[in-house]
Amino acid sequence: MSARLELRALTGARGIAAWLVVFYHLRLSLPPLPDAIAAVIARGYLAVDFFFVLSGFVIALSWRDRIEQRGWAAVPAFLKRRFARVWPLHAFVLTGGVALAAALWATGRHVPDDFPFAELPLHYLLIQNWGLTPSLSWNDPAWSISAEFAAYLAFPALVLIASRRRLPPAAWGALIVAIAAMLSVANGVRGAAGLNFGIAQFGVIRCLAGFSIGMIVHTLWSSRRGFGPVAGIAGLAIVAAAMGWAGEALAVPLIFAGIVFALAYRDPRWLGGTVLHRLGEWSYATYLAHFLMWKAFKLAFVHAPGPVGWPLIGVYLALVLAVSALLYRFVELPAQAWINRTPTKAGARNRAPA
Repeated sequence: MSARLELRALTGARGIAAWLVVFYHLRLSLPPLPDAIAAVIARGYLAVDFFFVLSGFVIALSWRDRIEQRGWAAVPAFLKRRFARVWPLHAFVLTGGVALAAALWATGRHVPDDFPFAELPLHYLLIQNWGLTPSLSWNDPAWSISAEFAAYLAFPALVLIASRRRLPPAAWGALIVAIAAMLSVANGVRGAAGLNFGIAQFGVIRCLAGFSIGMIVHTLWSSRRGFGPVAGIAGLAIVAAAMGWAGEALAVPLIFAGIVFALAYRDPRWLGGTVLHRLGEWSYATYLAHFLMWKAFKLAFVHAPGPVGWPLIGVYLALVLAVSALLYRFVELPAQAWINRTPTKAGARNRAPA
């Protein structure tokens, strides 16, 4: 996201969400925690749904006007920039997982079943979570990147369809509720207790719902007339969830819609401060790298099941933070710069002299 379009509070919130996912994956190895903290960590997987809503908002913020103005001619540049944003680091981290599996095999150690070499082409193509694999494998968090890539492909069409619909704020708010309701119904039909089940088959639907809601939140935010509908929707979702009337598939996307709208509307300074903003910039690296890093860390330093002491946990967390900074500086940014410097054919035609 360019500095001109950046809402710093949203970047800071992304950093917090990434670390919630880290602690979620650590939850079974953490020493005993207070019940309230343990309950939050146990629901850390919902931070991914926050990413989906946030992503729909931010990408609409950056690209909606351009696609509305230029139509399909803007799509190649959009897809190139999204590819530059997500694929290089994904491929780099995945290759690290392949190296770990190869090292285990070469040293005669057991290669885990969640390192299926036959599925690797799907992972490198970022289509592994399009219902093509039976379960999560290799780098589990990358499932959401695969699902987001499907959302990126749908984004231009969604923008062009929505651009022809000039609806009042209440109608957009109703559409947000309808999308969340459809997600809840789909989740119920498959008999899942929550959003964290059957991700390999349901993840794209879960992503498209959250992403679409984020796009609508941007529509309401950009008109500055959507505060009432979004606040009302989020408030009712919180009450319904607290009273047990609404499951997480219905309540969570609505609550996150309210949070994203509120943060964009107010852009609170404390959330966009230097430390949280930096964590947000590093959040993609944190999100992608921490899972395989934990596998390697346990192989090297943890030799018994059960909780791990805080000193080792602290070392691992410090490593994740340092590696996130290094990946951002030496993989993410250079790869984006190199790919974005390479013109698309459409871009080359647009720059050609008349």
